Amino acid sequence: MSVCVIGAGLSGLAAAHALKARGVDVVCLEKAPDVGGIWRQPEAGERGPAYRALHLNSARQLTGYTDFPMPDSLPLYPRHSDVAAYLRSFAEWATLLDRIELRTKVLTVRQQVDGSWTVVSRDAEGAQRTRSFEHVIVASGHNTRPALPDPLPPGADTSAGTILHSMDYQDGADFAGQRVVVVGLGASAVDIAADLSRHAARTLLSVRRGLHIIPKQLFGIPVDLIADAPWFTAMSFPEQRAWVEKALLVARGRLSDYGLPEPDHPVFSSAVTISDEILSRIRHGAVVPKPAIEAFDGGRVLFADGTAEEADAVVYCTGFRMSFPFLPAGCPAGDGGPVELYRRVVAPDRPGLYFLGLIRPHGSITRLVEAQARWVARLVAGEASLPSADVMRKEIAAYLSGIEERYGRTEGTSIQVDVGAYLRELQDA
Repeated sequence: MSVCVIGAGLSGLAAAHALKARGVDVVCLEKAPDVGGIWRQPEAGERGPAYRALHLNSARQLTGYTDFPMPDSLPLYPRHSDVAAYLRSFAEWATLLDRIELRTKVLTVRQQVDGSWTVVSRDAEGAQRTRSFEHVIVASGHNTRPALPDPLPPGADTSAGTILHSMDYQDGADFAGQRVVVVGLGASAVDIAADLSRHAARTLLSVRRGLHIIPKQLFGIPVDLIADAPWFTAMSFPEQRAWVEKALLVARGRLSDYGLPEPDHPVFSSAVTISDEILSRIRHGAVVPKPAIEAFDGGRVLFADGTAEEADAVVYCTGFRMSFPFLPAGCPAGDGGPVELYRRVVAPDRPGLYFLGLIRPHGSITRLVEAQARWVARLVAGEASLPSADVMRKEIAAYLSGIEERYGRTEGTSIQVDVGAYLRELQDA
């Protein structure tokens, strides 16, 4: 039995560990110089989302692997370099390093007539290698291709300022004394705006649509530990939503009081933003909220409310699009459509192909990825089996129907999962 795991971040390491524990022959291919995925600090000339101010938004107790917890010496919300070092130490503890080929880029993954998978890769010296595997696990993440508005607002091509994506942002000190506009209200947007506000001469936060901003702690308890508490999980979903909405009013009041747009949807009907800092930075005048950008005019940015501001740089924190260029077109999603995977893992029409970590929970992803890895390891080892392709497609259709009702039906919303329900689903598989 041979398995190729693509990616040596949190998900890829979980997969390799689960497979190795069952004595499965596994090879892990990682294009970066080290393990760690998005938590690694990019090297010179290397793009990556691990800006220097990046910290965990989930508590370390729920973010570490079950068999190898994060050490108590780390803070409750470790910075990205601590997480990268932890993942490296896990790979060493689990004796995975001899199974991992670093600086190795996967070029193509194709299924053969006999059901095997041919993987073509290229190493740091440019040498290509073709290998055959019985199974392939894609664990390369989905924060890979920067998403910018298409088209950008009028005048962007002649703007006198720098326009960049959060993928290329590293440190607020790089913008010392400048006037900077940050676009977005997701996790990277509020992190970067708060970071910039300590260095830039003026920091503006351009927000098109309101999102629910949740502090990392409510009533002194980390929110993901609240979500995991028996008293909270015993509530129905409407009761949980009502409790959180009341707690948010107590903790921070209305977002319109900060000059931000109120969300047009109830909490947990879209992605939420976890931040302890951004509202405080706004209240202190260090970050100034603005509406959507309408246009660029030389060195000025024009906003939807008719105001204009001089700007030296604009940082678009507008997320990422999934990209698996080594896979056949349309797998597992085509043209921005929904991701179609049985139990968010299995491609029904491509036996032997699995995806790990291609999910978006409200809270820590680690337990879910570990559960995915254990299930896939059981499938690979023959200890569990899959239903027919028709049954899998029916499950996908039912899941996407529920997602559409709650979140809408897009590439991004189609990977949303509820932690408790999804864990039970994988454990019962």
